[in-house]
Amino acid sequence: METKLVKIAEIAKEKPKERFTSLYHYLNKEMLLKCHKEIIGNKATGIDEVTKAQYAENLEDNIESLVERLKKHSYKPQAVKRVYISKADGKSKRPLGIPSYEDKIVQMGLNKILQAIYEADFMEFSYGFRPNRNCHTAIKRLNNIIENGKISYVVVADIKEFFNNVNHEWMIKFLELRIGDPNIIKLINKFLKAGMMENGVAEATELGTPQGSIISPTLANIYLHYALDLWFEKVIKRDFKGETEIVRYADDFVCCFQYEGEARNFCRFLLYRLRKFNLEIEKSKSKLILFGRFAEENRKKMGYKRAETFDFLGFTHYCGKSRNGKFRVKRKTSKKKFRLKVKEFNQWVKLVRNKLHIGDIFDLTKQKLNGHYQYYGVTDNSYMISQFCLEIKKALFKWLNRRSQRRSVDLDKFKMYMKYNPLPKPKIYVNIYR
Repeated sequence: METKLVKIAEIAKEKPKERFTSLYHYLNKEMLLKCHKEIIGNKATGIDEVTKAQYAENLEDNIESLVERLKKHSYKPQAVKRVYISKADGKSKRPLGIPSYEDKIVQMGLNKILQAIYEADFMEFSYGFRPNRNCHTAIKRLNNIIENGKISYVVVADIKEFFNNVNHEWMIKFLELRIGDPNIIKLINKFLKAGMMENGVAEATELGTPQGSIISPTLANIYLHYALDLWFEKVIKRDFKGETEIVRYADDFVCCFQYEGEARNFCRFLLYRLRKFNLEIEKSKSKLILFGRFAEENRKKMGYKRAETFDFLGFTHYCGKSRNGKFRVKRKTSKKKFRLKVKEFNQWVKLVRNKLHIGDIFDLTKQKLNGHYQYYGVTDNSYMISQFCLEIKKALFKWLNRRSQRRSVDLDKFKMYMKYNPLPKPKIYVNIYR
């Protein structure tokens, strides 16, 4: 199966206009069994409440039944369970969709096929949810553009409720440019129209693709590839005279310009371009700023103390200097993300303080800290990850003392316990320049 997917990828790369007319048969027993093995078992369940372990109890029969229904076109995805998670502001909620387990298997199979085709098409500046790419590679690329280019203006843009506003008709049109197999198109359309269920109430979906489902990130990349990426590459870069670059991660993107006039024109053109595809900019998260090697000097001439900053992928990016006085882009954990992560930890330790042994609490805390360091431990961010570690220690001391009516752990005991059960020290894991 892997060899067949590699072959598809090779054809897609060699023939950019090739339409694949025979793909549906790849959703066979071999493919679906492989997808079942790859799905993480401890994830939340869909509306049928079936877990991976339960599905595996009768795996052969379940997969054979699924393959048969796919062949007969009688397979119908179940509605997606809607849940909510906190956004970075800590106040509003982001809707997520959780498919049923069997739908996850089919979606993963579809996703493998789509990735094999579209990885050859996606632009180099697209980083979200793609193999061998992540937030850190996107940040490295952005850092290189601003530090080594002629960039003086930055446009930070966020698409308002993107996953909820994907137009199904445009989505199908985009897919049909590369996929000529009607069965694959019909199956994807079934997932788009499967509906949502919240508190037992079903709701039809005429727009959007559920954020949280396996196939949604790839569909989102395909949609934005045609709606935004190609337009930027073939039209904006062609028509603008100055240096013009973009870095996109899912529906968040940063555009860099040499000239102010072209940056302002882009903002105007972008509104019309996105409106064509039923999308709009989230104004509260989007802005045009003076940013680059001359930004601080020019801002001081305008009467300001320092250059403006912008947030991207959980980091605040700001103008700084190296030890030898050269211009550098630096970054630190954004205030919103920092407050949210501290709040989440406080809520967690408050919840488990009476349910888990103190040793288990510390073991899980170590895992959480290491995860935080691995993402936020980037060049120039030592201070903020150290502050995060300090806040975690404060939260542990506070809530471990509230496991009963009287203080159970005084400061000396807490320090002694920390001495023999130390938390991991803040560490820089990602070198932006490597």
